[in-house]
This record gives sequence, C-alpha cells and structure tokens, in this order.
Amino acid sequence: MQVTETQNEGLKRAYQITITASELDAKVNEKLAEAQPEIEMKGFRKGKVPMPLLKKQYGTRLMGEAMQEAVDGAMTEHLQNTGDRPAMQPEVKMEGENWTEGDDVVVALSYEKLPDIDQPDFSTVKLEKLVVKADDEAVEEALKGLAEQVKNFEDRDEGAVAESGDQVTMNFVGRVDGEAFEGGSAEDFPLVLGSGQFIPGFEEQLIGAAVGEERDVTVSFPEAYGAAHLAGKEAVFACTVKAVKAPVKAEIDDEVAKQFGAESLDALKEQIRERLEAEYAGAVRAVMKRGLLDKLDELVDFELPSNLVEAEAQQIAHQFWHDENPDVHGHDHPEIDVTDEHKRLAQRRVKLGLLLAELGQKNEITVSDAEMTQAVMNQARQYPGQEREFFEFVQKNGQMQQQIRAPLFEEKVVDYIFELAQIEEVEADKETLKEAVDKLDEE
Repeated sequence: MQVTETQNEGLKRAYQITITASELDAKVNEKLAEAQPEIEMKGFRKGKVPMPLLKKQYGTRLMGEAMQEAVDGAMTEHLQNTGDRPAMQPEVKMEGENWTEGDDVVVALSYEKLPDIDQPDFSTVKLEKLVVKADDEAVEEALKGLAEQVKNFEDRDEGAVAESGDQVTMNFVGRVDGEAFEGGSAEDFPLVLGSGQFIPGFEEQLIGAAVGEERDVTVSFPEAYGAAHLAGKEAVFACTVKAVKAPVKAEIDDEVAKQFGAESLDALKEQIRERLEAEYAGAVRAVMKRGLLDKLDELVDFELPSNLVEAEAQQIAHQFWHDENPDVHGHDHPEIDVTDEHKRLAQRRVKLGLLLAELGQKNEITVSDAEMTQAVMNQARQYPGQEREFFEFVQKNGQMQQQIRAPLFEEKVVDYIFELAQIEEVEADKETLKEAVDKLDEE
C-alpha cells in the first residue's frame, strides 16, 4: 500500500492511496483459504476443492469484498499512523473509470481533521453564583395556586341562573335523527361550564339555565370525532338542570394540605419551600452554565472544521424556520437560506462542543451505566404504561442512546470546570434570577 499526501491546508487533508494488484490478490487467496474447509463441489470431497478451481468459481465475487476491506483497512491504518480524527465521515472515491482485475486500486481519501485543543487555565475563570432563597411571599403565592386547584362548589341562591365557571348537575339524553345513541345519556352528571369537557358549543348553551329548567342543547359532533357513526352529525341533548353551584375558594388549612399529601399546612409550606428552592437551583445552574460558556467562547480560539460549521448552520437555520412556521411539520418547504447569524451561532456551538468533548476525553470523564439507566428511567416516566417499550426502544437504538448520553456527559464536564473556576456567591431575589433566566434566550 502506498499513501501520497495531496492536500495539507489547515484542517483539510487529502491523500491518494494505492493498493497493488498483488495485495488484492493475496487478500482474495486469504479469503478462499478461510472458506476452503467448508466448501463442497461436485467431484470433490468437502474441503478438498483445489484452490485454482475455487478462485475461478468465487474469485470475482470475493474481489469486491477484498477491495472494500483493503480500502477500509488502508484508511484505518492511515488514521492510526497520523493520529488524525476526522470531524465527519471521510470521503473516499475510487480513481479511474475502467478498472479491471489485475490493476492496482487507487482511491482518493479526503477529510477535515479535528483540531488540537489545549486545556485552558480554568482557575482564571471567574463566575457569579446567584443565591436565591424561597421567601414567605413566594411560598404563600404558591399556596394560593394550589388552593385554586381544589375546587369546591356551593348552591347558588334559589332562582339564580348558571354562569361560566359554575357547576351544573343535570340529567341528559342525546339523540341523533330522533334516536337516542349509546353513551349519550347520563343522570346527576356534574359539569363545570367552560371546562371544555363536552364537545364545542354544548356548555355555552347551558349558561343562564336555572334549577328545574329543561333545555335542549343542539350541537354537531366534530368531523374527526372518535366514534365514526357520530362524526359530523347534529345531535340534540334534552337536559334537565338539577343543581347550579358557584365555585368558592378553598380555605388554605390542614385539610387542603392533606389533599396534597402533607400532614399539615406547615408541612405543606415546607414542601413548597423545598420545591421552589430546587427550581431556583436549577435556574441558577443554567445561568452559571451560560456565563461559563460565554467566557470559554472568549477564552479559547482554534480552527474549526468548516464541514461541521456548515452542517450546524444548516441545522440552526432549519430549526429557526420551523419555529417561525409551527404549522409545517414535514420537510416539504422552500429552500432555507443560511444567514450570517446562523453561521455565527454555528461557530460558537461547534467551538464549545469540540472543547467540552476534548476536555471530557482528556480528563477521562464518562457517563456510567447507572447514570444512563437513571436518565432512561426519567424519560420513560413520560410514557405511562409504556415504560417497558421505551426501554427496549432505547436499547435497540444507538442514536437515541447518544441523544440521552450527550447532555449527561456535557453536564459532567461543566461540573469539572466549575470545580476549577473561581465562583463568587451573590445573594439575589427571584426577580433578579428571573431576569437572568429570561436573558438565556438571547443567544
């Protein structure tokens, strides 16, 4: 095998690799020798077919396999010798249009290699860490939000009519073309007007109804209704109102606390305080991480593989376009132009991504099996009743595993840098934290 360098500019590398006909022939003979003991042919015992006959019978087919293996092996050997790590899959092209058996194989190999990245002195990096406590006002505000989830209703005064938000208890019978249909009737059914529990147009027609009133509600089932025999059809519901109740705010006391799994109101307050401070801590970390990435972007500088930047810019432009056109879910859309802003964002992301990956590798930072399992479990909870299927999907899907592993790895590298950096704690309130979080969208 002969390797000739044809390009060495920045990160770009190109080589001409020549694999001689004798090397290919030797590889074919090697494959035939491996297969010979298992080959049977008329007139010969198993494993006793002469090599020339085997070569005549199978040589041409094996030549293609040998050629592919030779090229792959040559590329692997070259990368091992040079220490180059291609930024993306190398491009391999066979040179010469009229290759015939007995000729040398000449291929052109080209790629952009990953840059050499030195680890900065992280002890010079200064970061602020906001310290935010959950005050009594925040706890009380959260308590009120919980109390609103506990809806109680009390009978309205005699003769009062139903308003939006009221609970109407009723009997009803639904008919299509004058015939009652299955599932269209109920007794003593409590319905909160405005909840959207029934099909569109139903609840609005009960506003103004009083206890004892009989009222026909006419609605049309949606075209995409789950029951095909009702889809798109008009129905009339004969309703008899039995009670009209207005919502009342729940008292924030020990009884309300028990509805949320706490032993007492004080215990619920403490749970809320802990939850709020956990949320604050997550937001503080996000702000700190952005601050760190901003400083790293300024601190390090190295040549970026143009193909990675271009691919990332295309991805950013595509994502931004879909964000602006949320109704378009497929890829049947006009060509999306890549702007200078997309390229700027791509350069930042590629630079920081390569830096964090290099730091993780050099410092032997890894994601353990236990950490992966926990992350998969956390995601599986998003699919109640299908957790097992999700686990099996992840186990069989390497790309999905990488999507889960990558952010875990990044967070561990960030933690590594935090330990080396100078971090100053600064007391702040939740409004200051909110302003800092809002700025995270300004990339």
